[in-house]
Amino acid sequence: MSLPQADFDTPWKDILEAYFEECIQFFFPDVHPQIDWLRGYEFLDKELQKVVRDAEVGRRYADKLVKIWTLDGEDIWLLIHIEVQSQRETDFAQRMFTYYYRLKDRFNRAVVSFAILSDDSPSWRPTRHVEELWGCKSTFEFRTVKLLDYQQQWSQLEMSRNPFAMVVMAHLKTLETASLPEQRQRWKITLTRGLYERGYSRQDVINLTRFIDWILALPEDLEQSFWQSIMAYQQEKKMPYMMWIERQAQQKGREEGREEGLRRGLIRAIALGLKLKFGESALQLMPDVEKVESVAALEAIQESLETELSLADFCQLLSHPIST
Repeated sequence: MSLPQADFDTPWKDILEAYFEECIQFFFPDVHPQIDWLRGYEFLDKELQKVVRDAEVGRRYADKLVKIWTLDGEDIWLLIHIEVQSQRETDFAQRMFTYYYRLKDRFNRAVVSFAILSDDSPSWRPTRHVEELWGCKSTFEFRTVKLLDYQQQWSQLEMSRNPFAMVVMAHLKTLETASLPEQRQRWKITLTRGLYERGYSRQDVINLTRFIDWILALPEDLEQSFWQSIMAYQQEKKMPYMMWIERQAQQKGREEGREEGLRRGLIRAIALGLKLKFGESALQLMPDVEKVESVAALEAIQESLETELSLADFCQLLSHPIST
């Protein structure tokens, strides 16, 4: 049984935007207290793309440019480069240098470059780029963290409430179970249940479950049994249902680029939700679901599957969907 190709780009970008402050606090604790978090921060993805569009060297997965303020009141542009590739990249340090000087030239502000190395090569640890010719020398150094180093800190990760502790745990298990689907499923269940046991808020559980779901990709049969296990756990703990339906539907809609694509994605997601929540026999309701034309109504129907409603309540909702 082969595992589907893991997607690291989208989940890392999403989790960085959701927990940027926590990311700095977790990976660069000496930097965190020097930032004026009360003033907020701003992601400058479009500006970053303008700068690096012509500077592509190798493959990059997730870059973030963030405008922050230091406690002394000065602006600082902070470039965080997230590297999640599974092999060495010879020109990585050169690329970090290229981004640095282009950002420095464009904005005329201080630039700090960080790299989070998520590959599976323990010895690959780039930290500098040096150019020297005829007595002229330029040395660029940047800070890195290596996720593999956290393998020796597993007990500390389990005790930490910082969301990035869970991010690191999920990523490490993704690498560790690259060819072990059953073991990956067990870890996916363990990590997802751990979100509830840590006492995270509902939104934190949703955000982190999406991250775990994205990177710990499973074959379809194991994926369905995984969600059945999680839903049973939620019922046991009397917690609100939280499913992957929204992400699936929205992603499919974006891919197809039109309202009908989103509608079809919602219908597919509702079918899976019915099967997981009420069993195979509940799929007999799908012809009625497919008659619903309004995307808003389908979204309401989909959201109802995340609550503790009964099958009778669901049928009642289906017979009186909200108006557009």
